[in-house]
Amino acid sequence: MNILCIGGGPAGLYFALLMKKQNPAHQITVVERNRPYDTFGWGVVFSDQTLGNLAEADAPTAQAIESSFNHWDDIDVFFKGEKVTSGGHGFCGIGRKHLLNILQHRCEALGVSLVFETDVTDDRELAARYGADLVIASDGLNSRIRTRYADSYQPQIEPRHCRFVWLGTHKKFDAFTFAFKQTEHGWFQAHIYQYDAGTSTFIIETPESVWRDSGLEDMSQEQSIAFCERLFAEQLDGHKLMSNASHLRGSAMWIKFPRIVCDKWVHWNGAVPVVLMGDAAHSAHYSIGSGTKLALEDAIELARCFGAHDTAAAALAGYEAVRSVEVLKLQNAARNSMEWFENVERYTAMEAPQFAYSMLTRSQRLSHENLRLRDSSYVGGYERWFAQRGATLAGLPAPAAVTPPMFTPFKVRGLTLKNRILVSPMAQYSAVDGVAGDYHLAHLGARALGGAALVFAEMTCVSADARITPYCPGMYTPEHTQAWKRIVDFVHQHTDAAIALQLGHAGAKGSTRAMWDGIDKPLDKDNWPLVSASPQQYLQGISQTAREMTAADMDRVQADFVRATLAANDAGFDWLELHCAHGYLLSSFISPLTNQRTDDYGGSLENRCRFPLRVFTAIRAAWPSHKPMSVRISAHDWVDGGITPDDAVHIARLFKAVGADMIDCSSGQVSKLEKPVYGRMFQTPFADRIRNEAGIGAIAVGSIYEADHANSIIAAGRADLCAVGRPHLANPAWTLTEAARIGYTAMPWPKQYLPGKQQMERNLVRGM
Repeated sequence: MNILCIGGGPAGLYFALLMKKQNPAHQITVVERNRPYDTFGWGVVFSDQTLGNLAEADAPTAQAIESSFNHWDDIDVFFKGEKVTSGGHGFCGIGRKHLLNILQHRCEALGVSLVFETDVTDDRELAARYGADLVIASDGLNSRIRTRYADSYQPQIEPRHCRFVWLGTHKKFDAFTFAFKQTEHGWFQAHIYQYDAGTSTFIIETPESVWRDSGLEDMSQEQSIAFCERLFAEQLDGHKLMSNASHLRGSAMWIKFPRIVCDKWVHWNGAVPVVLMGDAAHSAHYSIGSGTKLALEDAIELARCFGAHDTAAAALAGYEAVRSVEVLKLQNAARNSMEWFENVERYTAMEAPQFAYSMLTRSQRLSHENLRLRDSSYVGGYERWFAQRGATLAGLPAPAAVTPPMFTPFKVRGLTLKNRILVSPMAQYSAVDGVAGDYHLAHLGARALGGAALVFAEMTCVSADARITPYCPGMYTPEHTQAWKRIVDFVHQHTDAAIALQLGHAGAKGSTRAMWDGIDKPLDKDNWPLVSASPQQYLQGISQTAREMTAADMDRVQADFVRATLAANDAGFDWLELHCAHGYLLSSFISPLTNQRTDDYGGSLENRCRFPLRVFTAIRAAWPSHKPMSVRISAHDWVDGGITPDDAVHIARLFKAVGADMIDCSSGQVSKLEKPVYGRMFQTPFADRIRNEAGIGAIAVGSIYEADHANSIIAAGRADLCAVGRPHLANPAWTLTEAARIGYTAMPWPKQYLPGKQQMERNLVRGM
């Protein structure tokens, strides 16, 4: 093939040398706008894993790179006058210019033609001039080629919220260093790493508003650098900061990171494919140091695909299929990391140890057990600190043994939970006339015996016409109260778990069949009338149409909730939750998708929350002051025009103001048009924002299915409690099982389980 690479960065150069190595008969030309052996930027970072990939792809290049690396294992975090160090991270730094020089030399040695000082304005003309069979568009973040063929590539380019500047210093750093500095206008942070014997990269970042308020927009380049030297004088230790972007004037040196995602990576000019690679195809935030890694791995995969397929079309289809998935995984992690740094102020109420832990685990790629593998001493020390702090807050003595975060106690009002694990409320559709029976005793009793600190009964309805299905439990007759009291008494007598009741009203999602008979489908007969914030059908053309609630309806429903609350206390429940999520009645008021009212209960978010807040205030007054109350909300409707995570923080603040203790952070199920983004711990970011912005306790839910997830969430302060649902359906003793799995033997086991405790632990160790 005749191959033309437009752009002489890492992607174009590495692909060129790999293809020339694969088949010396290829005619390969790399065209670069800069001068030979010239580039901008300071150092780049690779992980040890990336080095392994390079060694496998081309050993001579890998050896030349590795001999030039500055290697470190430690990460130092400087925050509020404290330094927190963790080890075992295994990263390497190399100067970007030196890396390109190595790739250029290797290309020349293999016979690749390098053409410099050529600014490509017409890729078609250049491809025709070189008789190209394949064009590689590796022309960077501001790719002209991507712009020219945007209809094919379908790029999404999102300028982010921080300004950053890429500087250097001759101060040497023996660890990857993160430094956080507070000013009168807000927080700045520095990402610092040494990449050769005498030079370190020094990236400084701050939100756009802080950057403007600090006057940096109006400063010259020299003034900006002097400002940064004063701000980070402690880390610089008398050394100067340097810029290598003298061509930029004034505030132009401070730029915004563009997050780039392309739906397609190949455009065809007739029979000639034009293939995106590296930054032209995607970007990954520098806080996880992966832009160059992605570029090199793009090159490795595309070369591999050409070696494995007989046609260019097949090779390119394979390349796009494999790399789009791998890049998306890393971009998701990079987005988490980027958003953490964009919102540093969210976490600044934390003490330094937890702040540093939150930063280390920000991408959700690095978990509690990953950290333990890297540096067990650091994790052990952090666990001791976290457990001591938790015991102090709960008014308990410090634990004698090192305690994983998920097994530390937590106090809410007058209730102290033995650990941080809850059994989620999960509809079972097994009640008869609203009465919870033997099934519920077995279901909830088994899970209370299984080690969780708090067991939630499923959504329990405050009236017969508030039920989702005819098989949902209620709390609206004396028989209901007595049935629940039987179950509560069992939990209290035979376990050390607490038990909670979730009260709700189905609204427009009521009068439906049991899930296994057709989820959300209306009953075939004996339907009851439905009410909602506004007239609606949950399933268009299928569900009943709920009518809009009147003032009299609101008064009746509020009274139903108060009556049910008093009954819940009579039954002995320890905790009460108000269900304001998932499109049920109170949720229908909160979401603009389901509330089109024009009275005082519609319009603004405050007005839409008015009735749910009114109900909460009434039941809080009826519920004993020493017992906790939580509110479950849908923190994201996953539909344009619906509730957003920003709204969720505001909603949480409103409920906090009227006495809520915790927000149970779920999402979705408000509209069938929703497009949720699933994944492990996918709803935890909502809990993180609510806990750390609204300043109220938060419960994380959703795809939390192993101890490592829960420990990471709790330790990082992303939530105070973790609600685990489906794993508890599969294994009522999930909490005990996970304790044994991670080797935590100080977990208190119910006396009924003690004979089998040691055998369970032995089985887990053997992998049974």
